[in-house]
Amino acid sequence: MRDPPARVLFIEDETAIRAAVTTALVGAGYQVCDQADGTRLRSVAESFRPDLAILDITLPGPDGMVLARLLRARDDLPILFLTARDGLDDRLAGFAAGADDYLVKPFALTELLARVQALLRRAGRLRSVTIEAGDLVLDEATRAAWRAGQPLDLTPTEYKLLGYLLARRGRAVSKAELLTQVWGYGAYDANLVEVRVSSLRRKLEAIGPRVIHTARGHGYMVRL
Repeated sequence: MRDPPARVLFIEDETAIRAAVTTALVGAGYQVCDQADGTRLRSVAESFRPDLAILDITLPGPDGMVLARLLRARDDLPILFLTARDGLDDRLAGFAAGADDYLVKPFALTELLARVQALLRRAGRLRSVTIEAGDLVLDEATRAAWRAGQPLDLTPTEYKLLGYLLARRGRAVSKAELLTQVWGYGAYDANLVEVRVSSLRRKLEAIGPRVIHTARGHGYMVRL
């Protein structure tokens, strides 16, 4: 039986950041509860039972420092502060409030995902998530992949690219979306995506038929 995904509580009052981070976390296989403030923290924590919390510090109502202390009193879960405050005193205050890590805005989504994974693994809360589609198998815990029982020698970026496309199989994914969610880039660079997709295709098609198809004008689509 497949273990359920790790649960991430994300509290951020900036709508655009909240949407982008939530999309990235869900795309990485996590279950996410996102909130604009911490006014319902106790009830949300009780019902959602997070494995990790990502908190902005400057929030309407109780700030991130207060929320971190409340969460710490309830459970010893990892806490990551996501904030524009980058002074040494701010960092020290954050760690004193119970933070395990501290990421300053602006940030790359790829770095955020790497820190989340490291915190969950360190805390023993990272559950194994296996993606299976057709003859493809991806193990999120070990970052290994197989096709038709044969191991695939993928780079970390190729693994993330394949996982993202597989999780959205049956629909077209634009190059701009892939750049944002896989690479964490805001700038548009179609050539970068094309090169990586071409490399991934060669490795997959050395074992079986094409699974990553070009949807002209829309990007790429996995069909199995």
